[in-house]
Amino acid sequence: MEVTKITSATRVFKIGEIETKALRGVDLSITDGEFTALVGPSGSGKTTLLQLIGLLDQPTSGSVFINGQDATNLNRNQRADLRKSAIGFVFQFFALIPTLTAYENVEMPLLLNNTKPADRKKRVNEMLEAVGLSDRGHHRPDQLSGGQQQRVAVARALATNPKLILADEPTANLDSENGKQVMDIMQRLNKETGVTFVFATHDPRVISYANRVVTLEDGLITKDSKNGKH
Repeated sequence: MEVTKITSATRVFKIGEIETKALRGVDLSITDGEFTALVGPSGSGKTTLLQLIGLLDQPTSGSVFINGQDATNLNRNQRADLRKSAIGFVFQFFALIPTLTAYENVEMPLLLNNTKPADRKKRVNEMLEAVGLSDRGHHRPDQLSGGQQQRVAVARALATNPKLILADEPTANLDSENGKQVMDIMQRLNKETGVTFVFATHDPRVISYANRVVTLEDGLITKDSKNGKH
């Protein structure tokens, strides 16, 4: 099943009289269970494409489908509702709420989805265990290492059991060992749960984990290869 499908997508940014064509007509389908890296130099369009898939932005032209639903013309609230139910995010700078504990950060999307308290507690504990942080639930982000913070972010992204996780440069602020740990965890969760992961990355470490690598240059997909590593 297609988790997301992008058809003929363009994205043009205008500043005054200057136009920048970030995407120039991109077609991309991502199916259940993929572990896909979007790669390319700065300015290639990979982050813009990730933002379209995540419904954080809208194409100038073309269409975006999430789980078979045409999301192209949804209003802001409808896009937000679809994001909450279908998509999890992992960001380069972790994006944890500094005043909340690890437990409370993972719990936040479940609160927003009005999940029952008993179900919230069960799910948060499951996710902290899944990322190896059962003993760090009561620590705030400033009491955790960078690698631990990113593992909390992974747990939070998975808390609502989405079909799709989007990660923008997830290892960029981690050293080699912590980057490997985070990628090992995401790969294991991909295999165990079937959740689909799509990364935008420059990092060869991340690319080496992918079972599909989509290369962008100047707003176009120039190569799409599957290496069958899984």
